[in-house]
Amino acid sequence: MMAPGFLLRIVTHCLLVLSLSIFSDAGHAAPHHDDDSRDAVILMYHRFGEDRWPSTNVRLEQFDAHLDYLAKNGFTVMALPDILQAFRSGTELPPKTVAITVDDAYRSVLLHAWPRLKSRGFPFTLFVSSEPVDQGLGGYLSWDEIRTLAAEGVTIGHHGHSHSSFLDLGPKKAVADIATASARFTAELGQVPNILAYPYGEYDAAIAAKVEELGFMAALAQYSGVASADGNAFEIPRFALNENYASPSRFQLITNARALPVTGLVPSDPRVRDNPPAIGFTVASHVHGLSAMSCFPSHLDEAARLIRPVEHRIEIRFDKPFPRGRSRINCTMPGPDGRWYWYGRPFFVVE
Repeated sequence: MMAPGFLLRIVTHCLLVLSLSIFSDAGHAAPHHDDDSRDAVILMYHRFGEDRWPSTNVRLEQFDAHLDYLAKNGFTVMALPDILQAFRSGTELPPKTVAITVDDAYRSVLLHAWPRLKSRGFPFTLFVSSEPVDQGLGGYLSWDEIRTLAAEGVTIGHHGHSHSSFLDLGPKKAVADIATASARFTAELGQVPNILAYPYGEYDAAIAAKVEELGFMAALAQYSGVASADGNAFEIPRFALNENYASPSRFQLITNARALPVTGLVPSDPRVRDNPPAIGFTVASHVHGLSAMSCFPSHLDEAARLIRPVEHRIEIRFDKPFPRGRSRINCTMPGPDGRWYWYGRPFFVVE
């Protein structure tokens, strides 16, 4: 999850640049045709009302507030497979489309989340690791309960077998772990889910390629950013929520974010080879006001240096290497209709 200072810098920057865009030509709004019909915000939860685990839990009053906000503010909560299919086919999505996902199949999703979602007609996707369910670990759903959710319309997603990091396993063992879970899904549910979520959100280009080769429709990661039809289907971002990062202000910030359309990403692999990496991307030509963009590396107390060698090319530079483990960069700037663009990218430093 985000460090408090890192999130505060992003929120402060978003509010500042939005106010500047109203009063300054530097923050030109994107053309009117730049709608969000190819964007979707994907939310990620784990536990509900399990106060012993604040790093993966949301309090029930927080979750209720989230659902109320979505219901009252013009959002369309869609099933994740429908969003992904729209991305593939080029079908336009409704304005302010959101998907809800839940990882790890804790029992509180059945006890607390699903009744609230079902009463509002909000679909969701549950990503299941098969080993904890097989072991009957306390606090996890049983296969019978998972079958009940599936029968009621919940999408069941693939989350591997052991819930081990695929980066720790490496591509060969990650494929074996996926195969073990697939066999269990076949035995228990009669089919293998075709959407995968990387355990801990950790992957690299080699693992993503293996997942694609296995025939999955898409794979979801765990870093802040807005999913887009123009993005890589095997490294889809999700906004994670827990007790410390579930406030009304943060929820409004992320659910109203837009995908920043980029191409030419360097480096293309989130696994860090040169540290610090030289990061760059090209922003679509219809996006204006790039001078208002800021990019925040998660391990620094300040924004990175931005270089624009040509009009729509952004090069991100900083001197301090990423620490071992998971890091990320979040770039934000004003967008159309009083909203803002948000582009995120994870980085993984491993042995």
